Amino acid sequence: MSAITIRQAQPADFERINAVIDEWWGWPVAHMVQRLFLDHFFATSLIAEEPGGALAGFVVGFHSPSVPDHAYIHFTGVAPEHRRAGLAHDLYNQFFAAARGAGCTTVRAITSPLNEVSIAFHRSVGFSVSEPIPDYDGPGLERVIFSREL
Repeated sequence: MSAITIRQAQPADFERINAVIDEWWGWPVAHMVQRLFLDHFFATSLIAEEPGGALAGFVVGFHSPSVPDHAYIHFTGVAPEHRRAGLAHDLYNQFFAAARGAGCTTVRAITSPLNEVSIAFHRSVGFSVSEPIPDYDGPGLERVIFSREL
């Protein structure tokens, strides 16, 4: 894992993420990471790359313009061959450091209450997890909220 580098995302990284995200997740999720995130929040998003430049992981997130002391992680992905090696922790720690440096005191994220892997991971990096919130993202779209103080 030490050969993997983490850098700030660029708008052109959208195509790279879009090309692998459904495969990495195992079901269709590409519609949840639209181009606008990499066009407007690339400076706060991260890309992890193997030595040859292959995509190893990413975090798409931003510092909230409406709640200036909050940052939000919208989507995270790690290539299956790099899971359980600490890459997601490294990506999150770098995101936390940048958010802290920008004056954020809290990081938030959400997921479905059925996403047990995500819930376990977020707990492992210090997030609290809310009870499921019915209709959070619209009718029938229950979510849990992750929150972590920096």
